[in-house]
Amino acid sequence: MSFFFLIPIALLMGLAGLVAFLWALKSGQYEDLDGAAVRILIEDETPTRDEPAPPGNTRS
Repeated sequence: MSFFFLIPIALLMGLAGLVAFLWALKSGQYEDLDGAAVRILIEDETPTRDEPAPPGNTRS
């Protein structure tokens, strides 16, 4: 008897997940998968004049 209540809820949740995935796919969330992984490893050489040097940086 509870299947009549749970099955439509499960189908609606599955449909909502599919719609969210298709929206993320269409908006370009999966375009550059390696870019963020490589970008975190790049260290800035010198700080700009507007931003101070990070604490503990003793390079001259």
